[in-house]
Amino acid sequence: MRNLEKSDYTTLHADYTESIDAIKRAIAVLKKQSADTAQKASFIQVSEDLQKLSLIPDGAKHAIDMFVQQGEEDLSEGVGVTAPEANGYEFQSSGVVDMLSKLQSKFIDEQTSIEKKEVAARIAFDLLSQDMNEQIKQGGKDKKSKSVTKANTLGHKASASGDMNSAETLKADDSKFLSDLKSTCSTKASDFASRQTLRAGEITAIEKAIAIISGTAVSGSATKHLPTLVQESTSLSQLRSNMNTQTQKRVSQYLEERATTLNSRVLAAVAQHAGANPFNKVKKMISGMVTKLMEQANQEAGEKGFCDKELSTNKQTRTAKTDEVATLTAQIESLSASIAKLAGSIAALGKEVASLDTSMATSVTQRTEEKSKNSATVKDAQEAQTAVAQALTVLKDFYEKAADATALVQAPFKGQQSESGGVLALLEVIASDFARLESETSSAEATAQKAHSKFMTDSKESKATKSAQIDSKNEKKQDQNQAMTVANNDLTGTQKQLDAALKYYDSLKPKCVNEGTTYADRVAKRKEEIDSLQQGLKMLAGESI
Repeated sequence: MRNLEKSDYTTLHADYTESIDAIKRAIAVLKKQSADTAQKASFIQVSEDLQKLSLIPDGAKHAIDMFVQQGEEDLSEGVGVTAPEANGYEFQSSGVVDMLSKLQSKFIDEQTSIEKKEVAARIAFDLLSQDMNEQIKQGGKDKKSKSVTKANTLGHKASASGDMNSAETLKADDSKFLSDLKSTCSTKASDFASRQTLRAGEITAIEKAIAIISGTAVSGSATKHLPTLVQESTSLSQLRSNMNTQTQKRVSQYLEERATTLNSRVLAAVAQHAGANPFNKVKKMISGMVTKLMEQANQEAGEKGFCDKELSTNKQTRTAKTDEVATLTAQIESLSASIAKLAGSIAALGKEVASLDTSMATSVTQRTEEKSKNSATVKDAQEAQTAVAQALTVLKDFYEKAADATALVQAPFKGQQSESGGVLALLEVIASDFARLESETSSAEATAQKAHSKFMTDSKESKATKSAQIDSKNEKKQDQNQAMTVANNDLTGTQKQLDAALKYYDSLKPKCVNEGTTYADRVAKRKEEIDSLQQGLKMLAGESI
């Protein structure tokens, strides 16, 4: 569009220049004092040039044509009768000169007008082009910024996805560990219940056997028949006494062997007493020891259940509270870092807001000064154009009057010839320069005002955005400070609970945590001791014999 505009202007400006030059030549020819045939011929040539110009109105062309035809008739009559009058042709040309002078003034004004429009159009095009280039440049920056933002967002997404996959993997491992732990606990609980049931059956069977032996069927018969047998034969009693002594020795030896095999202090003590004490006392002692071991087994089983329950509960409490302490500590550290980051961002935004205030104040001051200067320049240019226009009017009037005053002088006046038109042309150029100065200054003022308004609007929007960010970050910082206070309180309480759980675990250790032997080893050893003592009772009862 600008190229078409410039092409039209160049063509039109050339037409105006050509027309003005042709009119100047025609006026110069018509204003010559001598009206000879050569002069008329010259005007005829100039009039033909004028007829070819597109800007010359049809009425003016017709008037010129009529004038040329009239001049030719006068010339033919003069040649055939008498010599023509000296100034006759010039007098007849005054109307045409006036017409051409008005056309010249009109074309000069129109040429100046299109020059002003061309300057304004060029400035408007430059401003529009500059604005579009700035928009393209800003669009490129926005695209680059958004591309960086997109890349950062995708990076955060990838990182978050990785964290989520890690968390899911940890969750799966923890779930599997929990399932295996429950299965192990269930198996151990089932085994323990089975052993308890078996032990209870054994104790019940032993109690029934003791009841049977202690009944009238055995003890009564022994009272009734055995004394008679003792009375009947003293030798038999002596024999039994010897046999009892041998049996005690065998039992004592057997128990010592078992004590050595099992590394049992209980069996060693019973073995020592079995060799030194009377027969009946040894039986009673072994029976009492069996009962005592069974009572210890039942008591330890109860303690085992209590310890298992308390240790399990305490372990869960210690694990949970340890995890809570770690979580709260990490949360507090994260909140502290976030609060410090927010404080830094708030301070930076505050500096940016202060910088924007300073920049806006400076811009307002500079804009006021620039506007005042541009207004003065426009005013001076307008006043200068008015003065130049007045000077042009004065000079044109002067040259026209001077031409009329010297029309009868033999020496022709040269001031209105093309060579003397430099002053008027110079003033016209000066007027055009002042018009261009006015247009360019007005355009520059409009551009500066537009840039200032845009800068102020952008700065105010930026300030509002940054102020809103400051308010938002302050609120977030306040919330995080409150959250950190709550987290610190929770951490203090949780740490106390963890310390209490650790202290209780230390109190359970002496009773429930035996680092030397396991519960199963102790149960198995006690069972071997009971079996050995019961075997000793059988040997004392004569079953082994």
